[in-house]
Amino acid sequence: MKLCSACFLGVRCLYNCASRPNQKIINLSKTEALIPVCPEQLGGLATPREPSHIVGNKVLSRSGQDITDNFIRGAQETLKICQLFGIKEAILKQGSPSCGSGKSGPWPKQTGDGITTRLLKKHRIKVISQGQLK
Repeated sequence: MKLCSACFLGVRCLYNCASRPNQKIINLSKTEALIPVCPEQLGGLATPREPSHIVGNKVLSRSGQDITDNFIRGAQETLKICQLFGIKEAILKQGSPSCGSGKSGPWPKQTGDGITTRLLKKHRIKVISQGQLK
């Protein structure tokens, strides 16, 4: 069983109310249990919402609103789901300020992990991006 970004399975949860269906992940869902999550929604943010980015220790929306608490809450809720189901691996969306692994964004693209990825890695949950999926 793995955790995955809900947008990969066609859930319209991205900031712009889009999804990012990923055929490899959809195919994987036919043979392995995947738990879809959107940490930003779990943190209380609406869809659609403004794009956001990480600035130091804060997450700011495009208009400058501090939404750090929402991102932290969403990361904590995602971790609870992992712990509840004994999940040790997550496939999360590259380029997200929540889920990004190595790069966060969507605006502007930055080096570094997203808020949820940081927390999961801290708790020894392996995080891979869609591009790393075999």
